[in-house]
Amino acid sequence: MKGRSIRALQARLTLLMVEEDGMSTVEYAIGTIAAAAFGAILYTVVTGDSIVTALTNIISRALNTNV
Repeated sequence: MKGRSIRALQARLTLLMVEEDGMSTVEYAIGTIAAAAFGAILYTVVTGDSIVTALTNIISRALNTNV
């Protein structure tokens, strides 16, 4: 009886160590944080003066009708 309960406990502990329940939640959380960080960096770059100036110049040249 004692040996069987020890084996059952070992089997249960092995299952607990192997189970991956909740891993997808952690993966989604890390992906969400990474996406938010990338978005913040992209926003900072796009709203910087050099990018705004470059886009303004491109649009001005495209709209310039002097041939």
